[in-house]
Amino acid sequence: MAAVEVSNLVKVFGNVRALDGLTFNVEKGEIYGLIGPNGAGKTTSLRIIATLLLPTSGSVKVFGLDVVSKAEEVRRLISYLPEEAGAYKNLSGMEYLEFMASFSAGNKDEIRSMVEQAAEISGLGERLYDRIKTYSKGMKRRLLVARALMIKPKLAVLDEPTSGLDVVHSFHVRNIIKRYVEEFGVTVLLSSHNMLEVEYLCNRVALINKGKIVAEGSPQQLKSEYNAENLEEVFVKVTSHA
Repeated sequence: MAAVEVSNLVKVFGNVRALDGLTFNVEKGEIYGLIGPNGAGKTTSLRIIATLLLPTSGSVKVFGLDVVSKAEEVRRLISYLPEEAGAYKNLSGMEYLEFMASFSAGNKDEIRSMVEQAAEISGLGERLYDRIKTYSKGMKRRLLVARALMIKPKLAVLDEPTSGLDVVHSFHVRNIIKRYVEEFGVTVLLSSHNMLEVEYLCNRVALINKGKIVAEGSPQQLKSEYNAENLEEVFVKVTSHA
């Protein structure tokens, strides 16, 4: 059984067919990347998988559970990081993490353990005790990545995980994601505009254009197939012919 099974997924908004028969599987314990131009359907796909949007037709299963009929059960297995996520600005970073951990933890010891994990992931140090409204965009993003990973979900759905981060902090977050997969068996489905990031992180990649998958494989396979030096070049070649 795959971690995520997407079959012939269609999503229509008014006259716009955002997803047009999308089909792909994510295996347990892998990091799978969705890449594509703006408006290709990446975020729509992630939101359906995260049970936040209903599909028009087709099906999605997360660890064998249908995301429509078993949405509550799916939510217990996943964490979702939107691209434009917010946090409660009048709380301190630490208060926010404790509050979010309380939804997943069974007792105070579990909350403490999760928050300790999150503090390490965020790398915010003493700034965790400051109010979130004093944080830069990058600091907020690190806090939100920490929130998504601290519960050690079976599936982490990450939309642009390093959005707004500088090179050093992007590197830190990428290494944390890799570590969580290796140490805790977390499966990761992510989208990113950063091709270097995708190439470094992902076992397999699907390139979406106009709501369909137009290429799929490991970064190495795709570079070889399209005679390209990097994924950016693959991306340009595929989308220019689509």
